[in-house]
Amino acid sequence: MISEPELEGGVVFDAPEVLTEDKAPRPPRPPRARRPWLWALGGAVLASAVWGGGLYAYERGEEPGPDLGGYKSVENLCRVAKLTALGGVLGERTTDSEGPVMDDPAVLQVSCPISFGPIGSGYSAFLSYTLHKVTDPGPEFDARAKYFNLTTPIDGIGEKAYFDDRGGEGGELRILDGQVEIELSVSRDYSVDAEGNETGNTEPLDLSGIEVPMTQDVLALMAALKK
Repeated sequence: MISEPELEGGVVFDAPEVLTEDKAPRPPRPPRARRPWLWALGGAVLASAVWGGGLYAYERGEEPGPDLGGYKSVENLCRVAKLTALGGVLGERTTDSEGPVMDDPAVLQVSCPISFGPIGSGYSAFLSYTLHKVTDPGPEFDARAKYFNLTTPIDGIGEKAYFDDRGGEGGELRILDGQVEIELSVSRDYSVDAEGNETGNTEPLDLSGIEVPMTQDVLALMAALKK
């Protein structure tokens, strides 16, 4: 009779495994990398918060952030704009009057119609100054210049500038400088009789090269608007 678990020359068996209800602990999981879309979502939330803060400042009447480049608001544009270079070409500055004024927390726009030389047979100029306090006027500037057939670029004034001589009858100059747009146009005044003939005592001036005095006057205006 075999009474021992071990026989001579036999095999020794290991102790039986004891089963319990306790589960062996699992190895810790490696940390998971954040998903890219979570980062993107976080950026969108941040941008929304920044935009919301700017909007809140805007609603309180504060400037939300664009750099105005030193340009100031102005009430009387005619007084600031001397236009001495044009006066030397077109004749004495005779009359001017303030145009409509739009003064809003988002934008300021003022204008000034001006006359040079004899009334009715001299020259007229129109000047406007627009200060964009919130939005960027850059993306629309080229489109507007193209629409008004301003195709000649002018260097050395502002960020961008375009000119057209209006077929020798005057000229129109548009300038973009950061948040500011300035427009200056010059045209010849004349009247006609019942038969369509021009009347007046002044011979038309040769306005070729009129962009030079126009540019000089706008440069002086830009400096004055920053004082």
